[in-house]
This record gives sequence, structure tokens and C-alpha cells, in this order.
Amino acid sequence: MHLFSYKRLYSPKFDKKLLRNVIAAILCVSLWTGICAPALAASGSIVEQHIAANQAVPVETNAIANWPSGPIVSAGSAILMDADSGAILYAKDIHKAQYPASTTKILTCLLVTELCSLDEVVTFSNNAVFGIPRDSSNIAIDMGEELTIEQCLNAILIASANEVAYGVAEHISGSWDDFAALMNKRAGELGCVDSNFVNPNGLPDENHYTSAYDLAMIGRAFFANELLCKISSSKVLRIPPSDKQPDDIIEYSRNQLFPGQKYAYEYLVGSKTGYTDAARSTLVSCAEKDGMKLICIVLNDESPYQFEDTVALFNYGFSNFDKINISETETRYDINNSNFFYSSNDVFGSSKPILALNTQDCLILPKTASFSDVESSISYDTQEENEIALITYTYQGQFIGSVSVDLAAENSASYVFDEAVQPLPETETDESPVKVIFVNIIKVILWVVGIAAALIALLWIRAFINNYQFSGRDRSNRRSWRRSRRRRRRTPARPVSRKPKKKARRPSRFRDYDF
Repeated sequence: MHLFSYKRLYSPKFDKKLLRNVIAAILCVSLWTGICAPALAASGSIVEQHIAANQAVPVETNAIANWPSGPIVSAGSAILMDADSGAILYAKDIHKAQYPASTTKILTCLLVTELCSLDEVVTFSNNAVFGIPRDSSNIAIDMGEELTIEQCLNAILIASANEVAYGVAEHISGSWDDFAALMNKRAGELGCVDSNFVNPNGLPDENHYTSAYDLAMIGRAFFANELLCKISSSKVLRIPPSDKQPDDIIEYSRNQLFPGQKYAYEYLVGSKTGYTDAARSTLVSCAEKDGMKLICIVLNDESPYQFEDTVALFNYGFSNFDKINISETETRYDINNSNFFYSSNDVFGSSKPILALNTQDCLILPKTASFSDVESSISYDTQEENEIALITYTYQGQFIGSVSVDLAAENSASYVFDEAVQPLPETETDESPVKVIFVNIIKVILWVVGIAAALIALLWIRAFINNYQFSGRDRSNRRSWRRSRRRRRRTPARPVSRKPKKKARRPSRFRDYDF
């Protein structure tokens, strides 16, 4: 029978139910049209205004002469940084203090990997479980339950579990405040200059803030860790039940950059999302293509534009810049006023120098520029072991990379500096740079042995000449003596006469005189 048949339409039972449904429908429509719709419209208007205001913020790198023009993004702050060199390819309000939301957790997880082993067990306290808002991200861990450090890392990075972040903070430091002190210390060591962290998960606090630049510096260390890259690129969290945790926990990441999602990015290395009402949408990501590894940070953005902005910035970086190995490209370098000994030959000629450019260091250069357009300078202010100096490269005043001058290892590719030598100062002080000259020890020894052998040979020849030198007369007499000896051998010997010889008459001493 049709729903609206005559019989049902006029039955008392149907009238009451229908009346209730009609009234409920009217109330819903009224509520929507009178309250919800205007509220949503107002909310949409606020979001649009926020995006417009963010897009009006200038991009600092777009003002650099001959620098590739970057996209206009809706994020309040954004940065694109080369993970290896730290060169900044795109900068938009990168030092402005912003709320990071759950992107805070990349620093938390970095500390966990540095201070804990993966098989350590975390026991969750009452404070950790009930110290978070009920509607914030969690995996419903109960007080007294246990997870390994490896499971905690997965829960924090994939499901963004706030209570788990509190649990590992207590496990490491005993309290959240003490762990926050560790976070700020480590952030300073990584080169952060704009941050102050007060909790391990990024829950709202007016004293908990960072910047796009600082998150990128933290990201360089985070994405250098293979385990953290693997976890932060995983879509599904699975924690099986155990004696200390009875639930089969399955959670799915809401990150739209992962495979199968709307904004999936094929070169993605890892990523971490974040959101609070105060922070709005935040996103930390890393991608690698053709040997170039880039880190992208967007803060104070609106969903889903954090994903669109990230993809646009990655495409901009990979399309407009090249990664150049410095040791393979640098052929001549003039170190002005450096008191640095450098020559194309060592003292005995073209042997392997004792210094070399680091073969791993690279710079990032716009594709429209060439290496000859790059400016460089050298500094001896370095504390790294086996590192003698640091050469820094800039293009249009923008830092693009550096290379260290190291004590050459056996398998290092050697590098010879320019032949021009700067004059030495009149006086030397303790602060004067170390002087270095290339010396091939093996070749020196061979030369010394060769010279010694030559001197011994000369002395021997001289002695031989002195002992066996003959004049022309001596040689003539010797030939005459040999001919006479041969004649005597051919002529018979004469008999010896027995007749006494007459004595010679002694001449008178007056014989020759006439008186």
C-alpha cells in the first residue's frame, strides 16, 4: 500500500506520527536557515578573509634579483629548505611566531629516538591519560597500560595521539615541564631562534610557539632519521593486543599527501599534520627527487590548502633549482686575506695534497644561474673534527650552500687551491690561521735517496780517476818497453866476454888549456 494512502492519511495513529515528523522537519529547517546557515556563511566568510590576508603577505624570496618567482600560498608562514645544505629556496614570513599544533611532535619523536631504545616500555599514568581534552586526538590508552617506544612513535606520528606524547615525556623526564626544557635545549642546538615549547604534543598554550624557519631546522634532523621517515609516511597504525594493552588498536592517518589520497605526492619522504583552532592547519613535509631533498613547512593555513600549498612549493623547488656537488665543480678559489698556503704543486711536484674539499657538500643554484655567478668566502672559525676551514657560497646575497676544507683521507678526492699566495703579516699572533703546505712524504724520501746515491757515485768516479790517471809520456815509454821486450825474446843471447875491461884514461885537467 502506498505510504500516503487515504486510509493511513486519516488514521489517528498516522496523524500523530506524521505531525511529530512534520514539526521536527520544520524545526530542523528553521534551525538551519535561521542559525546554522548564517553561522556557516559567516564562518566561510571568515576563512576567505583569513586566506586573503595571508595571500597578501609578501614572499621575501620573490624580491631577490634573478631568483625564481615562487607561488602565492594561503599559509601565513611558509618555507622551502634544502635538507642537506640548509639553503632557503622559498621564504614567506619565516621568522614570525606561530602556533605549531601537532607538528610539535616531530621534535618530541626526535628526542625519543635520541634518548630511548625502541624496546623500552612506557607505562601510562593518570596524568598522561586524563591530562588531554576529551575531544583531542588519542588512541584511548588507559591508565596502567603499556606500550613500547616503537609503538609510541607510531601512535604519535600516525594517529597524533596526545596522551602517548605525554606518556613518553614522563617516561624520559618524569614531568612534562622537564621534558619541555629538553625540547627547548635541543631546539637551540638544531639552530632554532624563534621557539618556546611548553608541552610535547602542541596542545593550545599561548606560550607554546615556533616559526616556519625553526620547524624546518628541526625537520632537517627529523628527516635525516630513517625510522622517523618510515613511520611518518605510514597511513595505518596497528597495535595488537597484549597482556598490558588489551585492545586491537587500528587508526588511519588523515594526511592527504599519502598515496591514494586527493593530494598524494609521489616523491614524499614523510609528513606530519597539525590543527587547533588557534593554530589553524599546519603541515611539515619532506620530499626527495633526483638527489635533491627538500623540506616544506606551512603554518596558519586553512584546510585543504595546506596540502595544495605544500605540493605547489615542492614542484616549484624541483622545477627551478639544481643541486651541484661543490668538489666536482670548484676548480679555482682565491682566499682573500686568509693567510692560507695553497698551491697547484707541493714541494716536489703534483703529489696528493693533505687537504681536500668535502665530497658530500653541495649547493643549490637556480637553473637560470651558473657557478661563475656565485660569490664565496672562507672562515677558519670551525670546531668540527678534521675540518680546517669552511667556504660559504651565496647568490645575489642569498646563502645557497657551503663546503668544508678537511684533512684529506686516503679515499678523498683531492683539491688544489689557486696559486696566488697572500702576503704574510709582519707579526704572528696566537689567533693567526694555521699555515698549511702540501708535502708528499714518500716522494721526499725517494728524492733524498736518489740524491744520496748520485753523490756516492760521483765520489767513486773521482777516486777511480785519481788512482788510474796516466800521462802521454808514460803511455809512450810503456809501448817502447813492450817492443824491446819482444825483440829480446826473438834474438839469441850473446856470450859473456871474460876479458877485463880497460880502464878509461883520466883526462888531464890541463888538457884543454894553452899556456
